[in-house]
Amino acid sequence: MRVPSRPLLLALRRAYSTQPPNARLNIPTDFATTPLLHHTSRSCLSNPELPPHARNGTTKRLNLFQAINDALATALAADERVLLFGEDVAFGGVFRCSMNLANQFGSERVFNTPLSEQGIVGFAIGCAAEGMRPVAEIQFADYMYPAFDQLVNEAAKFRFRAGTTGQNVGGLVVRMPCGAVGHGALYHSQSPESLLTHIPGLRVVMPRSPTQAKGLLLGAIACPDPVVIMEPKALYRAAVEQVPMESYTLPLSKAETLKEGTDVTIISYGHPLYTCSAAIEKAEQDFGISVELIDLRTMYPWDRPAILESVQKTGRAIVVHESMVNAGVGAEVAATIQEGAFLRLEAPVQRVAGWSTHMGLAYERFNIPDVVRVYDAIKRVVEY
Repeated sequence: MRVPSRPLLLALRRAYSTQPPNARLNIPTDFATTPLLHHTSRSCLSNPELPPHARNGTTKRLNLFQAINDALATALAADERVLLFGEDVAFGGVFRCSMNLANQFGSERVFNTPLSEQGIVGFAIGCAAEGMRPVAEIQFADYMYPAFDQLVNEAAKFRFRAGTTGQNVGGLVVRMPCGAVGHGALYHSQSPESLLTHIPGLRVVMPRSPTQAKGLLLGAIACPDPVVIMEPKALYRAAVEQVPMESYTLPLSKAETLKEGTDVTIISYGHPLYTCSAAIEKAEQDFGISVELIDLRTMYPWDRPAILESVQKTGRAIVVHESMVNAGVGAEVAATIQEGAFLRLEAPVQRVAGWSTHMGLAYERFNIPDVVRVYDAIKRVVEY
């Protein structure tokens, strides 16, 4: 009988969620060194989108859930119309985003709700219609479906239905953690943003970092339209950076170029941006090319001019997102590129996205884009 070698035995024992020995591409993101985060105050305060008072202020090292907590505290302190509610919100929430806010601002403004997503969003719409600025939390994006009717048929249509009366539900914000985290399975791993991007009247936003989360959340609360903010829960504790302590807003429906390039454009948002950044680093070394990376930030209405301008320059485009590939955000972006930049394309637009299947408890990482898949897409468009 042939006995397996020791390296083979070790390989067989390796947990599925770990990277293989001597892996070159699919290795864990080093959040302490990634160029997508502000590791120094100088880097943070040099952001040209910050208002002067924020750029002249101080910063503090925060992770993503702490930045959200800071934004909520800032909004609650600045405007008595701001309310915060959802399941377990008064206790700090499952991910601690509302920690200590009930003690600080009282149970009339920060409070728990029954376990009813339809009720949470319906109540929030009513509050906004009466002039309040409610921030409603859906505990996981996977649980938003009972509230879908309220979002689509009430919140999104409110201004349209009101005609010339001037009524609206601006200030309504619905927050929801989304995305894979490694062990969420069917009901704690979904990225349903593409379902919401089909609805005129809603803005759909996903931040990539603590600084972005604070600015986009405060921008959403101030927005005259209802806004759904999808928060990548894998980044709640992993993404840590310097965040301005002053109050500031970042623009909705405006993409941000994170890295300029001349040969390929990669468009993404949320957690996959870190995957794209790692793939770009290796591809540029191996192929001698220059890749542009754009954070969409708002998935609807999204920044078409910024994307078309970049693709007209590079001639190649790849769209990357964690949600399923079928009828996803990438399909809309790819179609728009084909319509607006077809004659400048040097290769077909590539989509790297989640597979069209439900998320299993095991092998979750195989469902979503990894560095190898993004790297291969770069190779395909360059060699086409």
